[in-house]
Order: sequence, then structure tokens, then C-alpha cells
Amino acid sequence: MAFRHWRESVMYQLYPQSFKDSNGDGWGDLQGILDKVDYLTELGIDLIWLGPIYDSPMVDNGYDIRDYQRIHPRYGTMDDFQQLLKRLHEQEIRLIMDLVINHTSDEHPWFQQSRSSKDNPYREYYIWRPPGDDGGEPNNWRSFLDESAWTYDEQTGEYYLHLFDRKQPDLNWEHPQLREELYEMIRWWLDQGIDGFRLDAINMISKHPDLPDAPEDAPHPLGQQFYKNGPRIHEFLHELHEQTFARYDHIVTLGEAPSVTMEEVLNYTAPARGEMDMVLAMDMMRIGKDAKDPWQNRDWSITELKESVLKWHDGVHGRGGYAVYLSTHDHPRILPDVIGAGEHYDQAAKLVGTFLHTIPGIPLIYQGEELGLPNTLYPHIDDYRDAGTIGYYERAVADGESEQQVLDKIHKRSRDGSRAPMPWNCTLPQAGFSEAEPWIPVTPEEQLKGRCADDQLVHPDSVLHYYRQLIRLRRMNPIVIYGSLTMLLPEHEQIMAYVREWEEERWLVVLNFADEDVSVDWSQTPIAGTERMIKLHGNYPKFSRPVDREDEHDLSELEVLRPYEALIYRMPSTTL
Repeated sequence: MAFRHWRESVMYQLYPQSFKDSNGDGWGDLQGILDKVDYLTELGIDLIWLGPIYDSPMVDNGYDIRDYQRIHPRYGTMDDFQQLLKRLHEQEIRLIMDLVINHTSDEHPWFQQSRSSKDNPYREYYIWRPPGDDGGEPNNWRSFLDESAWTYDEQTGEYYLHLFDRKQPDLNWEHPQLREELYEMIRWWLDQGIDGFRLDAINMISKHPDLPDAPEDAPHPLGQQFYKNGPRIHEFLHELHEQTFARYDHIVTLGEAPSVTMEEVLNYTAPARGEMDMVLAMDMMRIGKDAKDPWQNRDWSITELKESVLKWHDGVHGRGGYAVYLSTHDHPRILPDVIGAGEHYDQAAKLVGTFLHTIPGIPLIYQGEELGLPNTLYPHIDDYRDAGTIGYYERAVADGESEQQVLDKIHKRSRDGSRAPMPWNCTLPQAGFSEAEPWIPVTPEEQLKGRCADDQLVHPDSVLHYYRQLIRLRRMNPIVIYGSLTMLLPEHEQIMAYVREWEEERWLVVLNFADEDVSVDWSQTPIAGTERMIKLHGNYPKFSRPVDREDEHDLSELEVLRPYEALIYRMPSTTL
């Protein structure tokens, strides 16, 4: 199999229960994914991140694992998995799985043993503490569900730590025997032929040994400065790499590591250190999100996005590895609430794709993004499934907010907004996802507006075809992968423009993030006076700007940018 190097890949995240149901139970499965391999191949992606399919009580949609070496029956069998893996490899597509090793389900046999008595050998596999001086929780840490990060267990009279749901107790990485059992499990999966892992919450596995209280004015959730990027994190990750990934060829690792400096990213991903290949550039996801209240929106400027692009380029590009993205299963989709769209929706969706595929970093497409899917707005709280969303709704209503006020916040911030089933055919029940009622409702028809895959496949100007073109453009031009970036107009609050350079090649990318025409003055930029540019791509209809005489393009064409316009030009090779 001739896999492309991971640095040259385009990654696609599959949220399996929402991708395609093959057996009519309303739950996406492995055979459903197998049925859509041709769709993925034609899209052009060559690296898939598959969400967790392990045996689980499904309190957190599979991120609460009960058995690491068994596939949940809803998804299928190990034979189904091997069929899928074989088919993907035939198409030269790598598959990496979600690896959740910061915590397990409380139904995992290890935890059942751990809670049985204080002297059980598995007690140290998890983090237990006696009550604090006041008889309550050992410290003031809060979970990501905005509840106490501690739950009292009456059987032994102590609390266990859980940074996520109380049914997801944190593992104690300080215990060598636990680590060895995890490594053995990881090697078992690598022996099945998979191509690596996305490492969930991986920079949280090393906690401050004293577990101190956090300042009350610290960012949400309280305590994170004591369990993110902890004192033994690099020791643990290097050992993990040496005991597992380093023993196999061509393995790819992608770390979820929130709240990192660029120095820390280099420590995690510099090849010589032997820890991870790349991390997710998560700060791009935080535009429009309040740091202390995850349910509150805030105003944001395009300059924030520019600063993030520059920070990762200047601090990491060419030395470490990172993936860039604007949507995942854990965050609401960016359209239309963060980047508004209105009547220019398709242009906005294509602009987002242009941005992701032309900045440095590995582009990560979340399923449905290639269709320009909107963030789903469910009309009733009963339509939501996420425990954090439902818990927030109940607390906020109990505190006196109206149901509609709370729903308005949930519509923009709940991660269920990105988890609606993939719409394959708008003429079929459940948009072609399943013959049965899905586990979570399909996006309401008025929000889809012809965004099903079958509709877009037959329209050459669709968002889907535009993504295919972007991926081909990236695959054929190393400048997008390896080239440097120079940001133009850094203070402009509507236009993002940058030059990519690689060897003798030079490209100009111009993006209008506004829903209106915007005038641009190029006279004070380093590219003032540039002529004879060749237009490579744009998100308005093909012949909306002159393309018949390629040698006559110049900056005069770019003095006014249309709403959400995205343009890519090849420029003269003179270095800036």
C-alpha cells in the first residue's frame, strides 16, 4: 500500500453513530461506513479518524469505554471492522482510531475491582482521595460538565476523580502496572493492522501530585492548570511511544491537547522527542466562545483568527506537527452562527474550506463539512442527547432563566448541533441515513435546504465538488503543505490575505469573511503592483471573473471583494 506521508494528508473525522446506518436500527455502524468508502475515496481524503467504537454504556457516546478490546454490538463485529480496514487500505486510505486512556467507564472491570476495597490490587488504577478537612470533596476542581470533579463512593468512604462525567473515572498514570496494561491493549490494536490513534484528552494524564485547590477566578473548568501538561506528561508520552507506536511502521498519532503554548506543542510533536506526530490546533475552535462560560457567546474579530494562524505557523510549522479544523463532534458547526452566511451561504461554506486547505497544518474535515452542513438547531430540549447540554438546561431553568433563553444559548453552543445524522438523500425518510428513527433527530428539513450528498453530487458548483477541487489542488501542490506564510493586511477586520512560498513557487490567498462587498487597499502591502497573476481557484461561479487571458490578472481585480469571496492566485516568483 502506497500511503501518502501524514504531513501531505487530508484528514476526515467520522462520527460513526451519525454517519450511515446499514441495518435499520437508527444507529450508524461499520457496514454503513463500508457502504460509503467510494464517497470518501472520491472526496479525496487519505486519512480517517474514526470515533470510538468500543464496548461502552454510551453515557458519553463511546468515550466511556467498558472493554477496550471489544466492539460495541451496535457498530458490528470485528469481522465488519476488518472488512472496512481492508477496503480503506485498498483505496490507500489510512484509519486511525480514538484512543481514550485518560479515563474509562465506571463499568470497566478495572474500576469495579478498584472500588471494591481499599486494598484491592486495582485500587491504584484510579485516583482516590479521602474527604477534605470539611468532610466534602478533596479539592474544588470542576468537571467539564461544570459539576464537581469528585464523586463519593460509599463502599470505601472515599472520592474518585473524574474530569468528565461521574461515570468516567480518571486513570492513575502514576501506577506502572496500569500503564503496562494500557500498552498491551494498544499493541493488540496495532496488530490488527490499524494505522494509529487520535489520543483523546492526552495532555491530562499527568496530574499535579498534590491535587491543590484552584483559584476561584481561574478559567472554566476550575483546576485545569493542575492537570493539563502536568509534571510527568512528557515522561509518560515518551514511554507510551517507545512501548507501542515506535515498534510499528508508518503509525500516525494525533493528540487532543487543549491549553498549550507553542513551546509545549514542539515538546509534544518534534520528531526527535518521540511523543506524538501532531496535535489539534484547538484555539481556532474557540472563536466566539467565552473562556469562563462555555454556554455564552462573545463578539470576535477576524484578527483573532489571523493571530492564531500566525502563532502556529511561526511557533510550530516545519518543526512540529498540527492539524487545523473548525468543526468536530465536540463543538457546534461554525456555520451559520460563528461565521454568518445568509443568502451567501454556499460562498461562506466554500470560504471555510479554502481557509482550511491553504493555511499551514493538516486540514481536518468533520463529516458533513464538505456539504456545508449547518449547525443543527433542535426546537425542543427533548431532541438533545448530550448529558452536558441537558444538565446545563436543567440548572439554568431552575435558576430562573426562561426555557427559550436557555435554548437560544444551547442552539449555538451544544455539541449536539454537529452530531445530527449525515443527510445522504433528502427525498428519503431520515434523509437517507436510516430506515428507522435515528438515535438523535435528523437536521430539520428547513435547515438542510438541499444540502444532502445526493443533491450536491449532481451539481458541479456545489460545496461538495468545491471541496474535491481543493483537495486535488493541495495534493498536486507541495507549496500548500510545506510553504511558509506571510500575512498581509494583519489589522484588517474583514479580509484575510496571505502569501504562501515554497522554493520558486508563490501563491496569494484572499478571503473576505464579511457578508458584504469590501474594498481593499493593496498599496501599502509588500505585493503592491503585482501583475501577471494566474487564477487557480475561487468560490464564485467559474467565469464570474476574467479567466480567459491568464497573463492579465493583477491586483486591480481584488480592489473589491464580494461577500465571502475566496480566491487563490499563483504569483510571480520574486520573494517578498
